[in-house]
Amino acid sequence: MSRLNWIGVLCVLFVSAGSVAMAAEPVGRWSVEKARGWHQAKPWLVGCNYIPSTAINQLEMWQADTFDLETIDRELGWAQGLGFSSIRVFLHHLLWQQDQEGFLKRVDQFLQVADRHGIGVMFVPLDDVWDPFPQLGKQRAPKPHVHNSGWLQSPGAELLKDPARHNELEGYIKGVLTRFKNDRRVHAWDLYNEPANPNRSSYGDRELPDKEQKSLMLLQKVFGWAREVNPSQPLTCGAWIGDWSDPEKLSPIEQVQIGQSDVISFHTYSKLDQVKKCVENLRRYDRPIICTEYMARPNGSTFDPILGWFKEQQVGAYNWGFVDGKSQTIYPWDSWTKKYTAEPPLWFHDIFRRDGSPYLAAEVEYIKKVTGGVTRARSRR
Repeated sequence: MSRLNWIGVLCVLFVSAGSVAMAAEPVGRWSVEKARGWHQAKPWLVGCNYIPSTAINQLEMWQADTFDLETIDRELGWAQGLGFSSIRVFLHHLLWQQDQEGFLKRVDQFLQVADRHGIGVMFVPLDDVWDPFPQLGKQRAPKPHVHNSGWLQSPGAELLKDPARHNELEGYIKGVLTRFKNDRRVHAWDLYNEPANPNRSSYGDRELPDKEQKSLMLLQKVFGWAREVNPSQPLTCGAWIGDWSDPEKLSPIEQVQIGQSDVISFHTYSKLDQVKKCVENLRRYDRPIICTEYMARPNGSTFDPILGWFKEQQVGAYNWGFVDGKSQTIYPWDSWTKKYTAEPPLWFHDIFRRDGSPYLAAEVEYIKKVTGGVTRARSRR
């Protein structure tokens, strides 16, 4: 979900040897042994970032009037057929403000459907990517041929810009985590997606000038709130850009992301050689590693060979996109600055068309070969 034209270059090629510990272990962070034990007890986490094809963003996915369990059930059946064991799913703080119990009930219904298909969920409560001005109610129609034209930040600029308002999110974070803190259907909590993403090619001129500072402040609070809940599932926040080859080169946000996470997660939209460097750089922290975003075909970030390598390395893998729908992520990031009038010659993200037919049949067969396909998925029930 990294939305900058240069985002493919996520990791530098310099790799230092040895294992490095962060300066001070945060209170409540899982020990390395506990994190490894969690990893060993779980099946290989393989899946996608999921939003139903009928939703343009998190609010349309979860609001009562547009919550579409029928589509979700059908599409997660396709995910089961691919052998996916897990999906990464975004929430939104405005849903909590609107109707706490109704929202939690719908989340539980979603988990029930996913569980019937042998699929667990990694939830993402906050997000710094795309539209910084979210609003409840009827969501706008997709802008034709534009990648993620309606996706929303949470909390967005109005709340993020005022540190005095950050605590308004405490009830949301604690409430959702508390409700599902011991729920086996929840695999992990990815607390904050791409904090401080400047969204330069889309909403950059409307972003906060000091977004990095404000996002860092909020990220630190969010980890603290989550630690107070102490869920049975691991906490993480994915590194998404920067130099990970040396702990001394980590930005303040990356220091929190890597230093506070129970399991290490990251994003990459690069070719396999760069993916290998990313993982090698992150191995030094001795914790399980999960790639929570990858797969952008024109960039050379493809299932074959990356998914197979992830399996060999026991790195969790969640590609971006599943069914071509209102998110329109078959179009590339540059659709914000370059006009498209028809389906691109090569889809950027996504695996299936809305009728369930695969975009690339050979690609689907490869995924099934790596995961074990539907037989493996059913065995996880």
